[in-house]
Amino acid sequence: MQLVDLERIREADALLAKVARRTPMEHSRMLGEHTGGEVHLKCENLQRTGSFKLRGAYVRLLGLSAERRAAGVVAASAGNHAQGVALAAQLLGIPATVYMPEQVPLPKLAATKAYGAQVTLHGAVLAETLAAAREHAERTRAEFIHPFDHPDIVAGQGTVGLEILEQLPEVRTILVPTGGGGLVAGVAAAVKATRPDVKVLAVQAERAAAWPVSLAAGKPVPISDTQTMADGIAVGEPGAVTFAHVSDLADGVLTVSEESLSRALLLCLERAKLVVEPAGVAAVAALLEHPEQVVSPTAAVVSGGNIDPLLMLQLIQHGMTSAGRYLSLRVRLPDRPGSLAAMLAKLGELNANVIDIEHSRISGALALGEVDVEVSLETRGQEHREYVVTQLEDAGYTILARR
Repeated sequence: MQLVDLERIREADALLAKVARRTPMEHSRMLGEHTGGEVHLKCENLQRTGSFKLRGAYVRLLGLSAERRAAGVVAASAGNHAQGVALAAQLLGIPATVYMPEQVPLPKLAATKAYGAQVTLHGAVLAETLAAAREHAERTRAEFIHPFDHPDIVAGQGTVGLEILEQLPEVRTILVPTGGGGLVAGVAAAVKATRPDVKVLAVQAERAAAWPVSLAAGKPVPISDTQTMADGIAVGEPGAVTFAHVSDLADGVLTVSEESLSRALLLCLERAKLVVEPAGVAAVAALLEHPEQVVSPTAAVVSGGNIDPLLMLQLIQHGMTSAGRYLSLRVRLPDRPGSLAAMLAKLGELNANVIDIEHSRISGALALGEVDVEVSLETRGQEHREYVVTQLEDAGYTILARR
């Protein structure tokens, strides 16, 4: 298979000049301290539609003939690809139909409709949604726009690599969130053509890591379980086009845990002031989990920021727990006046901030004159968490459970 070359990516860059934003590269002092080097974040979450997907979608649609445009386009996506195709179609005056899973978050559904696409909800999982979109294409002759496995998509996404080289010429390592592989394929193609010394690493959620097994087998291999909070990169099988690029050009694949993803999301919110989605922070999670794998200066692509506010609330709490910033305790107290007030006073002395508290006298495990208290606390980190627990136990409190 012929790989997308630098000339094709530069042509895509020219086509996108008045459509896609040249997203900023933000220096991260905190991540630099963690890795012992220099780290910059390539903020594709600030791209139009909230992710890099517009780049590839617009180049792909622009390449259609007048006849194919008149027949319309169809896509399947849980969010970012849907919005990229919808906006690209709107800009080019092409009728667009987008199939989305039935349980798609409402903000992503509303955004896709707002860009002018006709949306059909179908399927409990993305594979069912994808099958429905393909059937629609066969039935109506609309052009099916694959989310990653097409040379035009790879070329469009490769413009991210061109921008990184322009904005950070001294870059030595580039980390790229990876699902189907369109983004990392394009970035690797753009970068290796002129800077083969730069290390390009794909990053996957370890619960949806199809690339390591595929690369080991020498061909795309499907995996059945892709249960991860990073739904934007939860792709069960690489494509033929992206596999050819990644296997030939990328320098490896790193996987990251759910805990690292939630910590990375919290870090971007708190320290970088960036609204991000779990898939979008996979490269940041890799810096937290695998700092020894990068050579400074490092560019980490923040690939998307389309997150459901309800999910964000859950992930902030999860991230705080993973970072040692959140502690939940179940404590047994004597059921007499002043016991709860005394424990709260002790927590105040320990500088633990009470977030929530629940007082219960109803339990078969309780003896007469006992009460259980569930208390949620904000702490300053893992060391402070352990200190709070130790001090409570030393003061005579019975801690039944902690998390």
